[in-house]
Amino acid sequence: MILDSWLNLDSHVRAACTSCRYHTWALQHICRLISEESAQTLACSIIMSRLDYSNSLFYGMPVYVHNKLQSVQNTLARVVTRSDAWTSAAPLLVKLHWLLIHQRISYKLAMLTFRVRTTSTPQYLSSLISVPRSTGYSLRSTDHPLLTCQEQEH
Repeated sequence: MILDSWLNLDSHVRAACTSCRYHTWALQHICRLISEESAQTLACSIIMSRLDYSNSLFYGMPVYVHNKLQSVQNTLARVVTRSDAWTSAAPLLVKLHWLLIHQRISYKLAMLTFRVRTTSTPQYLSSLISVPRSTGYSLRSTDHPLLTCQEQEH
């Protein structure tokens, strides 16, 4: 993670996009020599993993941050499917079974929360999240397992 003097993630996003664009460019040069399935495997393991790295921190970030990352993913989808630059990326992402960046972020957070709730791992998060105790009153929220964040003692 790269934090700048304002403690935001713009530097990290810029560095991630630069790295992903470089690797996409490299993949584009070998794409005609390998199958589409191999290109997709390389794209997911090398480039998409860089886009996904600590992306849960991007939850709630401004739209322009997601748009920068989405632009990289769209370009990657065009390279993997050997489409031209004017092809809409939306059907390509569906064909590749790739979620949009903001959907990937939400999915990662949902999976992390599910893992914490069902297996209590990682322990440092498990101790912070709990289901509130019943108040004894019949409330609409009683039917829904809402989570609360515990105050951490220092």
